[in-house]
Amino acid sequence: MVLGGGAELLRREESSPRATFLELFLDLVYVFALTRVSQRLVHDLTQLDQEVFLEALRALVLLLTLWLLWSMTTLMTSRFDPERPLVQGVVVVTMFGSMVMAVAVPQAFGGHGLMFALAYVLLQFGRPFVLGLTLRGDPRQRISVRLVFWVLCTAPLWIVGALVTGDLRLLLWGLALVADYLGHLLRWPTPRLGSSTSPEWAFAGEHIAERYQQFFLIALGESILVTGFAFSGGDFTAAQSAAFLIAFTTTVLLWRVYFFQAGFLLAAAFGTARDPARFAWSATYTHLVIVAGVVTTAVGYELVVARPLGHTDGAWVGVIVGGPLLFLAGRARFGYEVFGTVLRSRLLGIVALVAAAPGMLFVPPLAVAGTVSTILLGIALHDLARTRGRQPKPPASPL
Repeated sequence: MVLGGGAELLRREESSPRATFLELFLDLVYVFALTRVSQRLVHDLTQLDQEVFLEALRALVLLLTLWLLWSMTTLMTSRFDPERPLVQGVVVVTMFGSMVMAVAVPQAFGGHGLMFALAYVLLQFGRPFVLGLTLRGDPRQRISVRLVFWVLCTAPLWIVGALVTGDLRLLLWGLALVADYLGHLLRWPTPRLGSSTSPEWAFAGEHIAERYQQFFLIALGESILVTGFAFSGGDFTAAQSAAFLIAFTTTVLLWRVYFFQAGFLLAAAFGTARDPARFAWSATYTHLVIVAGVVTTAVGYELVVARPLGHTDGAWVGVIVGGPLLFLAGRARFGYEVFGTVLRSRLLGIVALVAAAPGMLFVPPLAVAGTVSTILLGIALHDLARTRGRQPKPPASPL
């Protein structure tokens, strides 16, 4: 069946760039999905077995898969008008498929691997296939053709990986994920069609900016959710109460550091970028690092709230310190994307976390969390001091 008339589904200049309520509804699924990923990693870290590193890799594969699915959905709704019934239907199906994947996350490397892989492959194939049919005869259909081609190339790795077990599944899914991200990075080079060019990607930059901001808030919401559950299930001791307070304060500081200048000006930066498509691609990976940092931070603080005075080993220090470290690295890159410069406070914060990490092996988790929160507080106060009485800096993206 050929639908036709797909050009009417594409966004027009007069279309509202704001995210729709249906897109926000979709985001609720990803709050649950991120919670499943973080809970899986928390469970693995509390086991203290010899496979912690492999389990961390598995959790990373799941997170990267969910992020790629969400970001591709965002690109879709930035090209197509999300108020159109067909596009809304695609978003609803994506919502259901994402929910299926989230439910499968705890046993994705166990008995629910095929459930996870099939949902991902069908969504990544189905969206460009259906929308591509509507663009019959339109040159912009070539983007959908490229996407379908790459999904067909990587689908065997996902499906075969789901049918095997153990480290072989991790290897095959890892290779599939590398191929998917490589296709995204190279803009899906396809025989005879080549790679997608920037002019082909006519999208609403303000919409993409808002969606990235919203996903960052989703990650913060997941952090509040898991630490809140950890505290409510405890004994409300003084140490646990202090850990909960530090965890909440850290979440607020992550919000403050992200939105300071660059976070508020992301939409405006799209308008000043020399190549908005390149800016969007760069921001995708930057926000992936930022979100990974927030999710890892949530894992660390759930451990701290549960066992504030327990034994601290390398894995625990890795997540408690590593989460904010990832966040600051992504945030430093984010500042460069928007302003063309990297704030010194971000670099000093990264250096301080790296320098403090070895000593954190000899103090309880509560002290580790307090040290990390203090470093983030110093960054936030530095930001406040350097901008007091000054006009906001306009975006000047070098991309």
